[in-house]
Amino acid sequence: MTQFRPEFLDDPRYIALKSEMLDLLASYQSHVTSPQPSDLSKTQTYESFMASFSEKRGGNLVYPYLSSGLGRGAYVKLADGSVKLDFISGIGAHWAHGDLDIVSSGVDAAMMDTVMQGNLQQHIFSEDVFARFCRLSGLDHCFLTTSGAMAAENAIKLAFHHFNGERPRLLAFEKCFMGRSMALAYVTDNAAYRVGIPQTLQVDYVPFYDAADPVGSTQRAIAVLRSHLQRYPDQHSAMCMELIQGEGGYFPGSKDFFHSLMTLLKEHGVLVLVDEIQTFGRTENPFAFQTFKCEDYVDIVTVGKLSQVCATLYRTKLKPKPGLISQTFTSSTSALHAASVILKDFEEGDYFGESGSIMTHAKYFQDKLKELSVRFPDVISGPFGYGLMVAFKPYEGTKDQAIHFAKALFQNGLIGFIAGRDPTRIRFLMPVGALSTDDIDTAIAVIEETIHATRPSS
Repeated sequence: MTQFRPEFLDDPRYIALKSEMLDLLASYQSHVTSPQPSDLSKTQTYESFMASFSEKRGGNLVYPYLSSGLGRGAYVKLADGSVKLDFISGIGAHWAHGDLDIVSSGVDAAMMDTVMQGNLQQHIFSEDVFARFCRLSGLDHCFLTTSGAMAAENAIKLAFHHFNGERPRLLAFEKCFMGRSMALAYVTDNAAYRVGIPQTLQVDYVPFYDAADPVGSTQRAIAVLRSHLQRYPDQHSAMCMELIQGEGGYFPGSKDFFHSLMTLLKEHGVLVLVDEIQTFGRTENPFAFQTFKCEDYVDIVTVGKLSQVCATLYRTKLKPKPGLISQTFTSSTSALHAASVILKDFEEGDYFGESGSIMTHAKYFQDKLKELSVRFPDVISGPFGYGLMVAFKPYEGTKDQAIHFAKALFQNGLIGFIAGRDPTRIRFLMPVGALSTDDIDTAIAVIEETIHATRPSS
């Protein structure tokens, strides 16, 4: 690709100017080092601005969060002057705040001729992203898109297309989440997301793995799956799988569980479609399907969030006829450049493996949460999840309790979110690109502060 690069990117004048800009940004970032309360002189104006914003938006934000545009690593400075420790990362969409390598790539992107990249007219830097996705996944082809929902829609289209429309049904796990588009609302196992929406897909659900009963839950899942396959012979194109349920509450499956189901699916010619929108880059391998040793079974994989660009990865046997999957925008130029930086880091950095930074930080955070659960068993249960998808249950785990606790955490300087229902948990998706044990220690201190503040008096 080097021979195709615009010459100005290597011009010493451009390099010097960019270096000066990055140094200037770093000097401002140096003050963003710990959670800070809001600036009282800005509070009233900020609240008025938020009210106006919410009115135009048609509803309130979960948190009064409007970034100032300045952040460093795990920290973000809001427009009201407060600094928050961001342990939700836009529900997994942020690599880090103000990462200088990504900012540098964004400056390069801003110098390019177009803001968006499309299917008709591709960008020379896109090839690097395609190639890295294929190498990291071991799959043959990559189609980029602007959102996780579109990546999933394309994946389902590939599955139906492969069978020439003769297998109109899908399978999915109970309590799964795949998106809120017209089609994906009927894969996601939540009736609230399809109120008033006509049925678009026929989906049959299979119970997920239960770590408290591994053998029994596997047997039940196999029995239900077999029942669906017998009731609708040769009618299922694919089974959509989250290997670690995200929105469902951070429940991981197991290798034996997935292998048992995938073997049965293969016997019936059903494709295995793995949703990695939230799990990509959060376990000891780039993809969760690699962590659970499912490489030989997987046909289609969707990815997004952390990678900045979204993609549908698939085997050659599923290569579609022209026109099936296409769109005007495949991503923004800046997102493609950022993706290239992140995927390169994943290929060359020390992130993966049991001793890589992902699992090392995950264990550290989980151990600290375990200590809190021992000290405050009436408040904290857990931790739950896998890798850098970490959660705990506050109190009895009602939705109201979880929302109240999450908002108290935000007020005290730590951003998490909720997941699951019956129980509802507090969940975290830490910034993979800029996480330290000091950040985790700060998060634990805020959680303990919040426990004391919300715990009923004895």
